[in-house]
Amino acid sequence: MGVSAGDDDVVQIQQPNKPGDPFVITVNCPDKTGLACDVCGIILDFGLCISKGDVSTDGVWCYIVFWVIPHSVLLPMDSSYQILKERLQGICPSCLASFYFIQHPSRSSPVYLLKFCCLDRKGLLHDVTKVLSELELTIQKVKVTTTPDGRVLDLFFVTDNKELLHTRKRQDETCERLNAVLRDSCISCELQLAGPEYEYNQGISSLSPVLAEELFRCELSDNEVRSQALSPDMTKLKKTNVTLDNSLSPAHTLVQIRCADHKGLLYDIMRTLKDMNIKISYGRFSPNSMGYRELDIFIQQKDGKKILDLEKQSALCSRLKLEMLHPLRVIIANRGPDTELLVANPVELSGKGRPRVFYDVTFALKTLGICVFSAEVGRHSTSEREWEVYRFLLDENCEFQLTGVAVRNKIVNKVRRTLMGW
Repeated sequence: MGVSAGDDDVVQIQQPNKPGDPFVITVNCPDKTGLACDVCGIILDFGLCISKGDVSTDGVWCYIVFWVIPHSVLLPMDSSYQILKERLQGICPSCLASFYFIQHPSRSSPVYLLKFCCLDRKGLLHDVTKVLSELELTIQKVKVTTTPDGRVLDLFFVTDNKELLHTRKRQDETCERLNAVLRDSCISCELQLAGPEYEYNQGISSLSPVLAEELFRCELSDNEVRSQALSPDMTKLKKTNVTLDNSLSPAHTLVQIRCADHKGLLYDIMRTLKDMNIKISYGRFSPNSMGYRELDIFIQQKDGKKILDLEKQSALCSRLKLEMLHPLRVIIANRGPDTELLVANPVELSGKGRPRVFYDVTFALKTLGICVFSAEVGRHSTSEREWEVYRFLLDENCEFQLTGVAVRNKIVNKVRRTLMGW
């Protein structure tokens, strides 16, 4: 549970004086583990890019300032910034006084099943995804199937950021918005509280050992980089530099990062620190310079001490480099006689997935003019972590010959670059 009605100034959003200037988001509230990560995740979910930022905390109170610009914002900012503010307020601990706060236990939102049947067409999946995003409905799980007669049966398991989907008004609004997009192609639309089928559908169709190895390996091989036609981008990514310094502060370890910029970069860094139980005392995120970013972050271990152990230092540097080099996995593989696109991203230890992945992938496929025959989203666990996996069986009846190497490289390149904001 977030801040109360009396804590309206906990989150402030200052609108720019002129078009093109950044919005300034200020969060001033009691601290909690992973707060900066949660803030970055919501900003990413709204299609906003953090141009620069500052984070500081004394372990009790946290002050965050981010300068953000629209990357591909879902709604016009003059109408959506209030929704953004409410979302940010929802993750802030409640305040009673300046140095006293209470942490409410987290409460999971109920999951609803949106089921509709319609006639298939290009871009359908992304158009539906866009409507759900605009309605502030978060997609938890998807199952899309195309029948031989050209009909599509879509199962979207969603949660409502507004917590109003139990009301008839909110349900009617959702169906009406979908009908407006689907128009005459809509055959039926139903919305109900999800039953046991949600838990049953949490997993995904089994991945072969060879496919899992390719999708979840720690680094791209040189052959993969060349085959995916991503050499310039990957060469830039591999210039990531992470160093630790214990000489500048008596109580903190300084992490200095210089890396290629990408969409969600600060989220990836904060997510990694959150999952490793690293406390941030102060951080500065510099503006983009020639495609690169520089960050200075003063950190402590969970026990409030510096990171002096060499093995821990090495593990932290390696993990940060990995998450900045390889935050998302994108491959194309054969699934019997068909062509399948697979996208994977790490799941936070808290269980949260990466925002906007389904939105961006379906947008990239729509831009390429490729129809999706079937799609599913689920979780897959390896020995080291849990992953969110998106599987898209591509329709062969499009303008591309999907078996060609050049075409497959083009699809992977477009999807990856859309996800990375390049």
